[in-house]
Amino acid sequence: MISGSCAYGRSLRPAGRAHERARARLRAGMSGMARSGHGGHSTGFHDRIFPTGPESEQIAEWLARLVAASETDGHAALELGVGVGRVALPLSRRIGDVVGVDSSPERLSVLRESLSVTPRPVVPVEGDMRTYADGRQYRLVYCLRDTFCMLLDPADQRQVLLRCAEALAPGGTVVLETHNPAAVAALHQGRPREIFFTPYPGEDTGLLSYSTRDPEKRTWRLSHIWFEEGNARISSTVSRLTEPEELDAHAGHAGLSLHGRYGDWHGTPYTGSEPMVVSVYRAGKTGDA
Repeated sequence: MISGSCAYGRSLRPAGRAHERARARLRAGMSGMARSGHGGHSTGFHDRIFPTGPESEQIAEWLARLVAASETDGHAALELGVGVGRVALPLSRRIGDVVGVDSSPERLSVLRESLSVTPRPVVPVEGDMRTYADGRQYRLVYCLRDTFCMLLDPADQRQVLLRCAEALAPGGTVVLETHNPAAVAALHQGRPREIFFTPYPGEDTGLLSYSTRDPEKRTWRLSHIWFEEGNARISSTVSRLTEPEELDAHAGHAGLSLHGRYGDWHGTPYTGSEPMVVSVYRAGKTGDA
């Protein structure tokens, strides 16, 4: 399952000549066609779209500063939806132990393989973030990209925030990264469906995305075809377009209050036009993060 953020986190182009070349290759019969779900075979091209690199380091540095400023005791961090450890690995170099929960055994296997090559204080755990509890209290609990948005039932989203609050040490911080529904609406320009091609380095390499937005159901469906080296892989995902205000209500139900909202991982204040929303919560009264 490929994150919806990739569909508009890079420079988008309407499907054009690159799309036509890719489709011609597909019609000719590609030997490497594969269908992917979350985990499994999607691991390879998912990590081409979200590589470990400067962005991961920036996110890790930003999260590490929150931990340093928390002035509380407890275990360092808990990541819900750790995947292959794109952020957990660089974060562990900065703050120490990170427990990473994920429901995909395939992606956790990739993470464990990375840890066998370069040991880090990251503990991979297979589990459901709606129910996960280990009795520990953490200075930081976080959930990145669109992982939280993959929960289509608002009751499940509330449940996850309850689990976050229960796992939080006094004075600790919860960080959620979610889609911005307004940005998705702007992307569609009033149309229910759109097609975009996102180019990547390499000849005829990129991501062809078929985007469907349902305002009534508040869902966003993305079907992707990843083209590279004469092969193609396909994947699809559905996410819930949760408004920031709804997210705040879920957090309030869990006893958490908003302490900051940002439009990127550089601490830029959220204006409402950014593709992703970074929300910071703590137990207690609303204030600045």
